Amino acid sequence: MAQARLLGNRYRLDSVVGRGGMGTVWRAFDTMLDREVAVKEVVLPPGLSDAERAVLYERTFREARASARLNHSGVVTVHDVVEESDRPWIVMELVLAPSLQDIIERGPMEHRRVADIGLQMLGALQHAHQKGILHRDVKPSNVLVTDTGRAVLTDFGIAQMEGDSTLTQTGLVMGSPAYIAPERVQGERAVPASDLWALGATLYAAVEGRSPYERSDAMSSLQAALTEPVPPARNAGPLGRVLEGLLAREPFGRMTAAQALPMLTQVAAMPQPSPPRPPVANETMTDEPSARYLPGGRPDDASETVLDPEDLDPVTRRDAGKGGEPDPVTRRDPGRFQDRGAPHRPPPSPPRPDPEPRTLVGTEWAPPPSQHPSVQHPSVRQPHPSLPPQTPPPWEQPQQYANWQQPPPPPVHDRPRGGGERRKTVLVVTVAVVLVVAAVLLGAFILRGRLGTGALGGAPDHPVAARPLICAPPAVTAGCSETTSVITM
Repeated sequence: MAQARLLGNRYRLDSVVGRGGMGTVWRAFDTMLDREVAVKEVVLPPGLSDAERAVLYERTFREARASARLNHSGVVTVHDVVEESDRPWIVMELVLAPSLQDIIERGPMEHRRVADIGLQMLGALQHAHQKGILHRDVKPSNVLVTDTGRAVLTDFGIAQMEGDSTLTQTGLVMGSPAYIAPERVQGERAVPASDLWALGATLYAAVEGRSPYERSDAMSSLQAALTEPVPPARNAGPLGRVLEGLLAREPFGRMTAAQALPMLTQVAAMPQPSPPRPPVANETMTDEPSARYLPGGRPDDASETVLDPEDLDPVTRRDAGKGGEPDPVTRRDPGRFQDRGAPHRPPPSPPRPDPEPRTLVGTEWAPPPSQHPSVQHPSVRQPHPSLPPQTPPPWEQPQQYANWQQPPPPPVHDRPRGGGERRKTVLVVTVAVVLVVAAVLLGAFILRGRLGTGALGGAPDHPVAARPLICAPPAVTAGCSETTSVITM
């Protein structure tokens, strides 16, 4: 057996636990502190120039420095960095667990489990963002999930820290195409919301089996993230609202970590569905020797009929319940009222108490009435200083939070249906009647004036006696007739 290599006169390299495009991960032993550790060896591809090698080595040191600044259960702890054989070696916490990508390849995951993983990843990202660190490469292969349910974020190799220059060259976007936020595809500076978009794509892949923008090649994936809507998450259940918010294309309209936290908590805390009840046997066995049954459901003693009290008619049951000598049919041993031909009736279960009111955020649940859309969470963070300050995020504007929660139903007024239509009909009829009456009065006035002047050819020279007029109803078109003649003096 070959002797194990001792790195830096301290770390014994025992076995390889993983390989990637940028290196090999060893299972090692710290001989000074007597503990198991993981050692990441950077293995560069052949044919690189000195400048390219320098950039990749700097990326390794960047990963070590970024991880060393973090102290969170959702982030792999870095212990040491050793330079040997002209390459850096990162000594870190040993986490023996499959990646989330390995689990997804076995099939889509249940939404409650995904929500729990999302909670842990969200906490790790919040911790990193508070330290001024952006991960920039959140994806399923960089998340380890242990048997106990712990989720750990790894590989801060392309992390961006405040005060450090970026390793990204002009026109080059580093990261995995199917998990790069749209603003980064457009060449904009990464912000905390960019990591949240990648987290949403990672959780989407966990419940659906693939990233929402995974395509056959890198360019197609990047183009889809810029132009195509997010495909519906059919297996997400109540987690779909969180995915919709995290995958919003514009970073200003994207759900924040403070808003996603309670929603993920509620989904992760949803109760498990009740297991199906076992089937009830068709026969009820008895230890009584005289109850032996032959095929067909007939007992050995055919002279004695065994009945179920439920099969008796009401009169027989009523008589059996009275005092005195019971009916011969009901005078049976209660233990022998077994009907082998009918299914066993289990005793009725006691009524279940009303479940406690729950407010689960999802596609079918409304928000609690106490959460007003315009109330801002005290922990909502301000936009990144690199973003235009004149346009506040919609999540921080009043009345915009309703985009991700169902608004309350409109008030219902106690009024009969169709009241507006009936009032409109009454108004139209009233106006029509008024117009008809006005037309009749106007016609009568005009006709009276003509009779008063036209009959005498002008103004009269002598007094004229009153001439009463008899007018026909409006439906009669004959007009009015004079009943008296003109009297001259």
